[in-house]
Amino acid sequence: MAPDYIIRPGLLEETFVYQEIERRAAQRFRAIGMAEIADGRPTDASDLVERIRDGRLFVAASGLPVGFAMYRQVDTAAYIEELDVLPDHAGQGIGAALIGRVAEAAVEAGLSSLFLSTFRDVPWNAPYYERIGFRVLEEEAFSPAMRAIRSEHIAKGLDESRRVFMRRRLGKV
Repeated sequence: MAPDYIIRPGLLEETFVYQEIERRAAQRFRAIGMAEIADGRPTDASDLVERIRDGRLFVAASGLPVGFAMYRQVDTAAYIEELDVLPDHAGQGIGAALIGRVAEAAVEAGLSSLFLSTFRDVPWNAPYYERIGFRVLEEEAFSPAMRAIRSEHIAKGLDESRRVFMRRRLGKV
């Protein structure tokens, strides 16, 4: 990550900024024929506020926020619920730095791994996460909580046949 970026906790007064980052980051999906993702609603402000208050939302900033990651504890893992970087700041290691900060927080909390759900064939989704140490989980390895998350995604209209759960084990970060 370029030295002019910092990773810091999210701020309540920036909640709507994070929604705008999410909206703008989602526009990349339009170019690959996934307009339904590009047109989707951003994370609800109340969920962002809850993660900020819990200390589970981190921001990459260069003056202004350019990306964020939020997570919650599920089982003995940190579930990365959202990771977004403004398209004009992509490719600079910001996403990896945000995941690194989530990993540090997870280790501090005594959690054993990170996991996420993402699109299998979108270059900046599963292939990217694989490059930074995540591995695809087979469905028989899903916990009941993961199955519940999958059901939530289906209820929101996501095509889970195109998605995978991925996990990265944690040690000392």
